[in-house]
Amino acid sequence: MTGSNKQAIEKNIPTWLTLLLATACGIIVANLYYAQPLVGLISSSIGLSEGSTGFIVTLTQIGYAVGLLFVVPLGDIVENRRLIVVSLLLTAIALAAAAMAEHPLLFLGASLFIGLGSVAAQVLVPFASYLATENTRGRVVGNIMSGLLLGIMLARPLSSLVADFLGWHAIFALSASAVVILAIVLSKVLPARKPATTTRYAALLGSMWHLLRTTPVLRRRAAYHACVFATFSLFWTTVPLLLSSPVFHFSQKAIALFALAGVAGAVAAPVAGRLADRGWTRRGTWIALAAVIISVLLPLMIQTGSPVGIAVLVISAILLDAGVSANLVLGQRAIFSLGPEIRSRLNGLFMAIFFFGGAIGSAIGGWAYASGGWSTALWIGTAFPVVAALYFATEKK
Repeated sequence: MTGSNKQAIEKNIPTWLTLLLATACGIIVANLYYAQPLVGLISSSIGLSEGSTGFIVTLTQIGYAVGLLFVVPLGDIVENRRLIVVSLLLTAIALAAAAMAEHPLLFLGASLFIGLGSVAAQVLVPFASYLATENTRGRVVGNIMSGLLLGIMLARPLSSLVADFLGWHAIFALSASAVVILAIVLSKVLPARKPATTTRYAALLGSMWHLLRTTPVLRRRAAYHACVFATFSLFWTTVPLLLSSPVFHFSQKAIALFALAGVAGAVAAPVAGRLADRGWTRRGTWIALAAVIISVLLPLMIQTGSPVGIAVLVISAILLDAGVSANLVLGQRAIFSLGPEIRSRLNGLFMAIFFFGGAIGSAIGGWAYASGGWSTALWIGTAFPVVAALYFATEKK
């Protein structure tokens, strides 16, 4: 790519490139969630106990968090396109291993590496923010994050439908093929970006603790989203178990249709980006946190196996996904305004912290549902965003 073409892209990102990056993020991050509605099927197939089902999702999220801490920061010193392609090839290998797994250790090990490689999405997001201008950064990040969030939300119904027709192994095989194709496409069309810094990798990692300690915006935004993402992971790990239980008797196909309801929440991402560009981040954060709290309280107050109970769960799913989507974009917009030379490290820290929250939520969710049922899981899920709201209330205007 010539210097003049690069400058043209940096001045105004073409629509096709925004769509490509949004689609790529969606395809990549979906790999973290294909197993979520299939935990019951996978557990019985590979020999995991009911109380351990949450670890199927938890290990993927832990792998993702490790990648965010040790791979994503490389975006500040390594040529970004090469980093993205190598990460995608690692993901494809891990997906292929999961597709062939018939033993719990092999599947859980593959899950860890699926998460590790999928951090390519979080190299792409700051990559896009470098190309955007200050006045459009929130909109660009919001649009790309809407693609990422659609990938998260569509992963659940897609994997349920594929499992219903072809078995649960098939979704991992199909995704491995899609990721290989994506790696080839991105290697051909993405502009090269070689960071100017000469910082060594060890010094880069060492600087992350300093960034976390000296950047209050990062600490706060990561804490807020860790709490709401814990609730998100808890809900979507346990609700398939509820829907397939004798209360509702949902098939995998019916669970897939239910999961589609959450897709509507993705519209909150670009809206939140525009609010942030207008300086309304605080107001938007209150709305996002309130939506998450209400989404968990509703099914606590109204529990029934009738169509009313299903309607309540659908409304809750939409509110939850909308609140989480909006809060994520508001957080990223805030930290991406701090400094371009440290953006990959900031994004890695932000995402790693809140994905640890998600890992905790999914692990606790599986345990809580097995130990105390749906209500116990919901009460724990309510506590997380309430803590976030109380902490947010202490933030200076």
